[in-house]
Amino acid sequence: MSTIEKIMVRENKTLKLKNVLIREVSENELIDIERISYMMDSYIKSKGASTIGPMINYSGLEIDENGEAKVKIKIMVQLKNIIHKIEEPYRLKPQIRLTNCLFARFTEKEENLQYAYQKLGVYAFENDKKLKGDSYTVFVKQEEDNIVADVFMEEAKGGELLESI
Repeated sequence: MSTIEKIMVRENKTLKLKNVLIREVSENELIDIERISYMMDSYIKSKGASTIGPMINYSGLEIDENGEAKVKIKIMVQLKNIIHKIEEPYRLKPQIRLTNCLFARFTEKEENLQYAYQKLGVYAFENDKKLKGDSYTVFVKQEEDNIVADVFMEEAKGGELLESI
């Protein structure tokens, strides 16, 4: 049995990102996520900018005009310096700050990352916490066969729940 904790959970954590370049990924682009990531990196370099820290994936649910839930996925990176005149499909947000998050540090094979999301959901259920329903995954590092990823899920503040979904 391994002595390393594969998924460590903590409460009341804050995610703070600055100069965030964001690229939304449509459902039919998901199979090309590696290519999109490479193109994003090339775009940053072509603008004379560079990144700080690892890539961040956002996933959440959005209700469309027909009342149907759609998965929303975004790739994000923090920039050392701001890029002026951002072109589509990119956007720049000066700051993203999420407080009161459940946090999981995941250390295992990437294909098992789903268990970090599930563990946070179970932890929230067992501790009577409500989650907003979105997640931010920070890919901290790659180690041989394993990855280290930090998952942040913001707790809901009354009225923000996605319980109808």
